[in-house]
Amino acid sequence: MKRSTILAAVLAALPLAAGAACPDEATMAALSRGILANQPQQPVAGMTSLADGLCAQGRLVPLMAAQWGRPVGYKVGLTNATAQQRFGVPHPVTGIIFENTVRLMSGGEVEARFGAMPNVEADLIVRVRDEGINTARSHVEILQHLDAVIPFIEMPDLVLAQGMDGPNLLAINVGARLGVMGDAIPVQATEDFAARLGSMTVVMVNDQRELARAPGTALLGHPLNVLPWLVQDLASRGTRLRAGDLVSLGGFSPALPTEAGRRYTVRYEGLMAAPVEVSVQTR
Repeated sequence: MKRSTILAAVLAALPLAAGAACPDEATMAALSRGILANQPQQPVAGMTSLADGLCAQGRLVPLMAAQWGRPVGYKVGLTNATAQQRFGVPHPVTGIIFENTVRLMSGGEVEARFGAMPNVEADLIVRVRDEGINTARSHVEILQHLDAVIPFIEMPDLVLAQGMDGPNLLAINVGARLGVMGDAIPVQATEDFAARLGSMTVVMVNDQRELARAPGTALLGHPLNVLPWLVQDLASRGTRLRAGDLVSLGGFSPALPTEAGRRYTVRYEGLMAAPVEVSVQTR
């Protein structure tokens, strides 16, 4: 049921690009084959708007789901100003995450060359408790409709060798591919827990050095601010968040190319009494 619900949301995006430069099915099938073969791709030609990119995503996601498992939720990208400036898009964008995106648990191993343009970044996932999330606005109200916060290392595949822009970022499903899940943290629907999410420091290191450090406020001023934005974006596609949906809130660090033989760790300082970590080993 969940797969059909999320796939319906993706397919609902197709009419948004009616009369625009939406890539045809053959183009997106060729792109999907290149992604699955871990071969860097050229930008999808002819797209002139984000609507075109969303339409392209709607054609790509069912092809990828056939290989990577059912859709289990959403990835929100460009949730900080630096990333938005890089891609020339003044707001976040949404992709679909799959069973394969969240199959690996902390401490696991993954091939460094898992994709065409494999990257690693510090992220955070929340899990939806119920559909009340679709009308929640304050931080405490949002927390009332979540049941877990999950440390998460995203391992996106940025696919394109060159020429990335907003439409192409949407067309490649915002790079969603793999990820590493930590232990779920039960949500506390309190002002204090919300404050800690905003004031925490997220640090990404490898076995040699610190790679990135950012405050919780790096994501739209507060991690929970991502959810009302996503609710509105999904509403524009004619759908909504459902119980059990996972939402990847965005990168606290830049997406960095993965290196073989490294152990990547993301640490969340100040969220709980002791730092919380999630890690992955590349080979």
